[in-house]
Amino acid sequence: MSIGLIALLDDIAALAKVSAASLDDVAAQAAKAGAKAAGVVIDDAAVTPRYVVGFSPDRELPIVWRIARGSLINKLVFLLPGGLLLGAFAPWAITPLLMLGGLYLAYEGAEKIYEMVVPHEAHAHEAKIGTLVPNAKTLEDERVASAIKTDFILSAEIMAITLAGLSEGTILMQAAVMAVVAIGITVAVYGAVALIVKADDAGVALARRGTGALASLGRGLVRGMPGFLKGLAILGTAAMVWVGGGIIVHSLAGYGLAGPEHLIHDIAVAAGHALPFAGGEVEWLVTALGSGIVGLAAGFALIPIVGKVLAPLWKALTGLRSVQEKAG
Repeated sequence: MSIGLIALLDDIAALAKVSAASLDDVAAQAAKAGAKAAGVVIDDAAVTPRYVVGFSPDRELPIVWRIARGSLINKLVFLLPGGLLLGAFAPWAITPLLMLGGLYLAYEGAEKIYEMVVPHEAHAHEAKIGTLVPNAKTLEDERVASAIKTDFILSAEIMAITLAGLSEGTILMQAAVMAVVAIGITVAVYGAVALIVKADDAGVALARRGTGALASLGRGLVRGMPGFLKGLAILGTAAMVWVGGGIIVHSLAGYGLAGPEHLIHDIAVAAGHALPFAGGEVEWLVTALGSGIVGLAAGFALIPIVGKVLAPLWKALTGLRSVQEKAG
């Protein structure tokens, strides 16, 4: 064997080792970053099923797939390159953008609660801002679009947490880690959502074909899943409020207004110390409650602003553009 060929094989072996080390590094950093974003992932999984509740069973999985596809586009097409560019050239813009996202989540959650408490007034508000839907197809499209917009905010937080948790490395390494996290989290969240929304169908199959304990389990799933899905929809609305409030509180702290964040943290720690047998869970619950109060206040404050200012302004701008297009 010639010396040149031996040298070439050595170079190939060295490149293979570097590639393997890079892949290991990507996997390790993705696992670490994904763990840091776990809280938002759980919130995402809680929020999504509420968009499927109320549709016929044959539309459930197609709706989940449409939302999952939109989530991947959000993460890989918009947020990944956008996050890297902002991190490199305009890191100051990340906090205000996240804060706007938090305000949007708070508004969406507050609007749903408003609809539960005073449905007639909420109906009038929806008519004013143009979100009422006249037929099932439009309802599905509207629900999917709303879910993808909400996912965009949650995904933005996931990607921001991922980017912040990365160790120094090349931009390609950072992009690879963010892509792995984006795909892994999307598969995990929407795979879980698909299992949840189709659990009643699995229950029907078990009840018909199973015997003994399996048949009982199937009947239990069939009876219990409608209530479980409704409860999960309520939890999803609450998650929108507390996640939105949490983003607002954290963003305010980034601008030097750390009082609300410190107050919530101090109360949560005190509550955890008061109940040491479940300290971590109590701290999380109190933190979510405090963030939820902030999110609820911000969301309800935004309802009249959206209805009386932003929606008419948007209609005026889009109407003017339509007139200009017709004139052109």
